[in-house]
Amino acid sequence: MTELIETIVKALVDHPEEVSVREVEEGSRLVYQLTVHASDMGKVIGKQGRVAKAIRTVVNAAGTNHNKRISLEIV
Repeated sequence: MTELIETIVKALVDHPEEVSVREVEEGSRLVYQLTVHASDMGKVIGKQGRVAKAIRTVVNAAGTNHNKRISLEIV
């Protein structure tokens, strides 16, 4: 799943070398923490959060076979 997130986000940003995804397990929840360069934050979030919402939708769809709730945090 981390590779999927990295692949999507690296295509959007100007500094793909600074994209990192960390996986944190919190009980029945699986959280992916996405970190990007400060100047790329707007590109990842998008207007009114549309790009971030689309990335979250893809992550949730890809993670349906897990028995955990999956979320993506952009830090």
